[in-house]
Amino acid sequence: MRGLVNKLVSRSLSVSGKWQNQQLRRLNIHEYQGAELMGKYGVNVPKGVAVSSLDDVKNAIEQVFPNESELVVKSQILAGGRGLGTFKSGLKGGVHIVNRDQVPDIAGKMLGQVLVTKQTGPQGKVVSKVYLCEKLSLVNEMYFSIILDRKSAGPLIIACKKGGTSIEDLAEKFPDMIMKVPIDVFAGITDEDAAKVVDGLAPKAADRKDSIEQVKKLYELFRKTDCTMLEINPLAETSTNQLVAADAKLNFDDNAAFRQKDIFALRDPTQEDPREVAAAKVDLNYIGLDGEIGCMVNGAGLAMATMDIIKLHGGTPANFLDVGGNASEHQVVEAFKILTSDDKVKAILVNIFGGIMKCDVIASGIVNAAKEVSLKVPVVVRLEGTNVEQGKRILKESGMKLITADDLDDAAEKAVKALAN
Repeated sequence: MRGLVNKLVSRSLSVSGKWQNQQLRRLNIHEYQGAELMGKYGVNVPKGVAVSSLDDVKNAIEQVFPNESELVVKSQILAGGRGLGTFKSGLKGGVHIVNRDQVPDIAGKMLGQVLVTKQTGPQGKVVSKVYLCEKLSLVNEMYFSIILDRKSAGPLIIACKKGGTSIEDLAEKFPDMIMKVPIDVFAGITDEDAAKVVDGLAPKAADRKDSIEQVKKLYELFRKTDCTMLEINPLAETSTNQLVAADAKLNFDDNAAFRQKDIFALRDPTQEDPREVAAAKVDLNYIGLDGEIGCMVNGAGLAMATMDIIKLHGGTPANFLDVGGNASEHQVVEAFKILTSDDKVKAILVNIFGGIMKCDVIASGIVNAAKEVSLKVPVVVRLEGTNVEQGKRILKESGMKLITADDLDDAAEKAVKALAN
């Protein structure tokens, strides 16, 4: 994508888009959860219910949709591109519009199955719930999102009068249609701000005043729940002249977990990388990548430098793992368990610069991890800083076959060579 507008749009993409590989530290919730939350704030959403079994499907059809002749059946996974996805069972599409008597059959083919989309990777994700929604008669589809923007240092509304398809494609084909409205974080959204958005969307039939109120309610949801991103694609007009959020994608700032307990209780760990879930339980910062050299480092900056130097020497990092400045021996052991649980890891590089984090603690953790985990891959260790001599002595006296390094460059080079051997 080209230009500043497209860069801003790219940052507004669904959390389940290709930028998901960055594994930003934010809560991502399912569409049905987002729709329910929007409804609580007065945002117009389709009538819908999430179900996890065929019995629930049949009950929902009778009790929630007694008069509907058609329903929308949406697979629920934390990834985008569901409509064009394919189940490993062979079923095409994770979103279907079907007659009510066909709903149990199509829902049964989705529940418990693995859906692969362009954003899940080839492994796909298991569908544990499907979202049954009323079929709306849509006369117009638009795009709407609110993100946190660095340039304006506050919330930014991004909208487009065309929607329903990939925002990347819209930005490429219709860059002039994409509108940005920065919101003063201290003053909040004004009637003028909301009117500018509505006028830019140019709804064909929806009442302008009601539409302005809908935009203000969406901003209020964004602000009060500590959202980092709110995306609706499509924001639609119905044949009854209503503006309706026909989709719901929301992210929330993990730093706000202490005051958004009800929202963070919605977290679905079954949709997350199990290694990240395990790391979070022991207060480690872990991000899974696609390489072959596992990294255990203290400090985010040093971790980034370590990954860069691995790449410089021709290797590929398998993860970002920061044990922090005061990790315990237990945490180091758990870190090794996480690293060795990844089948792609063919070598491990430990790079510790001891300040608050002491080298002897790291060394003891490595030794104890070797006792608990059958290490079948070479381990390169570079220690420097507080208690470095004690740390080196612990490693030497352990009898472990470790590859020691004098500095980071030496460590990365040896890790890549160990991988080749």
